[in-house]
Amino acid sequence: MVARMGQWTVFTILIALLPLAAMAAPRCVEDDIGREVCLERPAQRIVALSPGAVELLFSAGAGEQVVGAVSFSDEPPAARKVPRVGSYKRLDLEAILALKPDLVIAWRSGNPAGQTEQLERLGLTVYYSEPVRFEMIGGTLERFARLAGTEQLGKPVAEQFRAGIDALRQRHGDAKPVTVFYQVWEEPLMTVNDRHLISEAIRLCGGVNVFGGLPALTPRIGREAVLGADPEVIIAGGMGEDNPAWLDPWREFGSLTAVRRDNLFFVPPSTLQRPTPRMLEGTRRLCKHLEQARARR
Repeated sequence: MVARMGQWTVFTILIALLPLAAMAAPRCVEDDIGREVCLERPAQRIVALSPGAVELLFSAGAGEQVVGAVSFSDEPPAARKVPRVGSYKRLDLEAILALKPDLVIAWRSGNPAGQTEQLERLGLTVYYSEPVRFEMIGGTLERFARLAGTEQLGKPVAEQFRAGIDALRQRHGDAKPVTVFYQVWEEPLMTVNDRHLISEAIRLCGGVNVFGGLPALTPRIGREAVLGADPEVIIAGGMGEDNPAWLDPWREFGSLTAVRRDNLFFVPPSTLQRPTPRMLEGTRRLCKHLEQARARR
């Protein structure tokens, strides 16, 4: 009887140690440029070099591990208290090194390549994040959670996002096309092409990006180009989350179909211009606006 109890005691101890063994095992994921990124243990000190990466980390349940962020990292509100390490266009390398991060999340197309490469040369582990499709947002959430040891928090968020996007796709899959101009900036006037994540949101809602075929990801255009394209809908972000002022100048062009039908719409920029779970909210708004445009034909 004593020997039997001893066997069960050893078995119980082994079972209890399994989670610890899993935590101690190397955590490896593939980043968005195809490199394997491995950590010996879950990241405890993370520096994120774009507002979108900061928001994704918080959504993945790793907010408490974020010790450094760039300017304009304002979502969720708790992110505003994280120490700053410069802007995404000009990093403060000394500030980053002083935080002693065990993981740096870089923005491949936004951060200065020379500076992120220098961080690697200095021995920091750098994960390059560049979600350019809805499916990549869910995958990024899961990979961030894997690196941070927060899988139980991150996985449900990823699944909820995927389910919401799938529901929108099913609802609007047969919607009649609506031509759309999306204004990402005012001076200079800028939009997006069909390779941009915003264009995927437009397509999901049954929209057609009138500048989708341009070669640049975020091309500069003139107002004459917009007048020539004559979109049925104009959607603008803006300088703030509740500031549709960029739509006002278009009202002067009464010949535009979007103006004549009052199809000038505002979507808070952070809900469409950052690759985070809140793109579900922004895409829902976008789809609603395109439904309004169809009803005004």
